[in-house]
Amino acid sequence: MSLSDPIADMLNRVRNAVRIGTERVDCRNSKVCAGIASVLKTEGYIDSFAVIDDGRQGILRLNLRYGKRGEPMFHSLRRSSKPGRRMYSKLHDLPRPLGGLGIAIVSTPKGVLSDRQAREQHVGGELLCMVE
Repeated sequence: MSLSDPIADMLNRVRNAVRIGTERVDCRNSKVCAGIASVLKTEGYIDSFAVIDDGRQGILRLNLRYGKRGEPMFHSLRRSSKPGRRMYSKLHDLPRPLGGLGIAIVSTPKGVLSDRQAREQHVGGELLCMVE
């Protein structure tokens, strides 16, 4: 079975797992999804992630992070660029979710980066998702 939007599938799985309070979630592995997981780990939204070989595409296992009282680390995880409508952003037009408290995840020529990292490296790209 083919999947038309693996990024949206990953974000939905993470959102659903956070809603019910599970410790980990399994997603299909791809380079872009692994890049998103890497940015989420770097920014402190998840504890860790691992790629598990299953003989096919692989599984991306994310260990979710919660606050001291069990509250999720983010309130909103939205897909910005979609297969039917791609959204690109120049360096100076990159959004600042929640006035800089959230992050925007951007696919750039230098890899998948957060908006802060993209500003530091002076690159723009496709706006994948927003974490608030």
